[in-house]
Amino acid sequence: MKPQNGSSVGAAQALKLPVGLPEHYIATAETGLSAAEAAARLQAGQANRQTAQPGKSVPQIIGENLFTLFNLLNFALALCLALVGSWRNMMFLGVVFSNTLIGTGQSLRARAMLNKLRLLQEKPCHPIRDGAETDCPPADLVLGDLAVFRAGDQLPADAIIHSGSCAADESLLTGESDPVQRGPGDWLMSGSFLTEGKVTAQLAAVGDESYAARLMGDAKRIRSPKSELMTDLNRLVSWISRILVPLGLLLFLREYLTRHAPLEEAVPSTVAAMIGMIPEGLILLTSVALMAGVVKLGRRKTLVQELFGIETLARTDVLCLDKTGTLTTGEMTLDQAVPVDADEAELRAAASRFLGAFEARSGTLRALAAAFPVGGEAPTDTLPFSSARKKSAAAFADGTVLILGAPSFVLEEVPAQVEEWAEQGFRVLALAEAGGAGGAQCAPLQGVFRNGELPAVERCLGFFLLRDTLRPAAADTLRWFREQGVSVRIMSGDDPRTVAAVARRLGLADADKAVDCGKLNDEELFAARDSVIFGRLTPDRKRLLVGAFQADGHTVAMTGDGVNDIPALKASDCSIAMAGGAEATEHAAQLVLMDGDFNSLPAVVAEGRRVIGNITRTASLFLVKTLYSAILAILLLILPLRYPFQPIQLTLISALSIGVPSFFLALEPSSERATRHFLRRVILRAAPGALAVVVCALVSMIPRRGVASYEVSSTLAALSAGLIGLANLALVCRPFTRLRALLCGAMPAAFIGAVALFPKVFFLHIHTLTGGDWLFFAAVTVCGVGILLAGKQIAERNEKRRT
Repeated sequence: MKPQNGSSVGAAQALKLPVGLPEHYIATAETGLSAAEAAARLQAGQANRQTAQPGKSVPQIIGENLFTLFNLLNFALALCLALVGSWRNMMFLGVVFSNTLIGTGQSLRARAMLNKLRLLQEKPCHPIRDGAETDCPPADLVLGDLAVFRAGDQLPADAIIHSGSCAADESLLTGESDPVQRGPGDWLMSGSFLTEGKVTAQLAAVGDESYAARLMGDAKRIRSPKSELMTDLNRLVSWISRILVPLGLLLFLREYLTRHAPLEEAVPSTVAAMIGMIPEGLILLTSVALMAGVVKLGRRKTLVQELFGIETLARTDVLCLDKTGTLTTGEMTLDQAVPVDADEAELRAAASRFLGAFEARSGTLRALAAAFPVGGEAPTDTLPFSSARKKSAAAFADGTVLILGAPSFVLEEVPAQVEEWAEQGFRVLALAEAGGAGGAQCAPLQGVFRNGELPAVERCLGFFLLRDTLRPAAADTLRWFREQGVSVRIMSGDDPRTVAAVARRLGLADADKAVDCGKLNDEELFAARDSVIFGRLTPDRKRLLVGAFQADGHTVAMTGDGVNDIPALKASDCSIAMAGGAEATEHAAQLVLMDGDFNSLPAVVAEGRRVIGNITRTASLFLVKTLYSAILAILLLILPLRYPFQPIQLTLISALSIGVPSFFLALEPSSERATRHFLRRVILRAAPGALAVVVCALVSMIPRRGVASYEVSSTLAALSAGLIGLANLALVCRPFTRLRALLCGAMPAAFIGAVALFPKVFFLHIHTLTGGDWLFFAAVTVCGVGILLAGKQIAERNEKRRT
């Protein structure tokens, strides 16, 4: 089987980085736009604002929670009861209003949390307005603005450099980790970072026209996987809504026309059957549990942008990671300095001299500066590092030229030892010395490195062996995922040997299963999908691998921080962005780790599993009532028996065996990985309880010698249904915790109290029951509990066999 959605990747690949000035480009004056010009362009829709899906407003949230299909049905049924004066049976409206208030409150709470987290994402920009540098949010920049960008700044829009020079890290766009040099007339693309230098640049493409926004737009063509939980729940709602009204109408006609029951009797009986079939609390429980998860994850600095992201994360069994910034900090550490044609002291002195020549510090230079003192000698010329030449250089007044870079780009002959070091996962740099920069023959900062040419190397001073700095506790995090049955795959643009070395240091299982994707075509890469390390992986082929894992039936989560990750993130089942990367990536992801810390992911996964596990656990409680109400309604269309329950009796049974316990159980810890086929599993779990209630209710309603009263039969049916519901609750609560044991004690006590203290309220005629009635009730209930236990054992065995 091969992955799908290949056309979407092609669309993403079609986007090219621009070259030259755009058509109709007009340079902005050095004083920048005036405040009036900026305001006019803002008003004209030329602001740096992307078309986003805004959060729901407060009225929308209230409306969505109040005007649901089931609420409207409940209100219609309540109106029918009011017309015949059956006021007590309208108590179920209390549950409806409680559900609505709880759902609305939790949604508003989650909305406030999301808004608070989104505010933390914004970093000010520095446009030049009326000749002065000012601060403003990225969204207030306009087309044509001149803005100042310094080392560490991220480009919020596409810009063309007016003045200054810089090194730009475009890895979030291209996947290339080495910075590139940019100067006047060059483009700086949205999503790139400045690693050194300072520039003034004019915004040439903003908002939806920026490169990052267009790439994100192409990624939207990729169909994101749907939530199985919500799909199944919507399917259930559809089934119920299709049969509810016709079945209720048939029951009413049977009662009113066939049995000639008065309206005061026929309407409550029909309403009871219809109310029982509505799992009104299930939809609410799902929403509340997910919203509570949003709030809890928000406290853990995780922004949930799509609710079902919590569900898919809980189901994940393959996690795709990048090395840099995820498993490592992105910083390098000097492991060893190896002298060659110099002694250790001379190598150290040369390194210090070289470091003093550069003001800005790349990751490599920072690693060396942490090991050697930075010299103070001013260079006569410098050649910054570029990804093309893989080296940098500095010339000094005494004619010395020091060159630092990849050995194969610095030296004509590379020792075999260098290859061995690379195999061990080191990043190897060579420091060499060249001549020909005599101080009298060149003015400072010009002449020596004209056109990027370097003098011939005279000697190799030595090698520096650098290692990636591992994130603290990254090894523990990987071990946790392995213990939880989640397979970790590392996707990187780096040399697979380097990536594999990092993985081995972290104790990742099968770290030696590494593949160099740069040497494979798409068919070969698909065939190599069982590997663990994927090196030299280009951005467009990440999506291919995600599709390959999904084609094998896996649920795939992927982390990313670059714009180039967006197509693969959108294609994955659960997309996780690391804050601090490209803003467009954060918008595209379902979850954003606001602290950018991979080590917080286990807590996020655990929260997702808790939410989905508890929804699955408690959903079966709700479906018991739905199933037995529907089955009884259908059977009683053909059997000569009356419907056994009154609406208020079902309100009592539902509240104590389903409603109240479910909201406590939904907040319980759960570490079990969620699995597929949600609806099938909860129906199978609910079926034994529903069957037990149906049998007990029918047996209770069958006329027998000495019992001719509907009230007595209805009372016995309601009591047995209540006790079977409580027995089912006890089975769902296994294994018992303190909270679950408390629920299993409190709910029966409340049920007994309501029956004993308020029998008339609930139409329970317990005072008219004889000793024979109680014996009959006990026998029927024991039989029902036996059916429940036997059915549960069969369902559990079947579920284990399927998994």
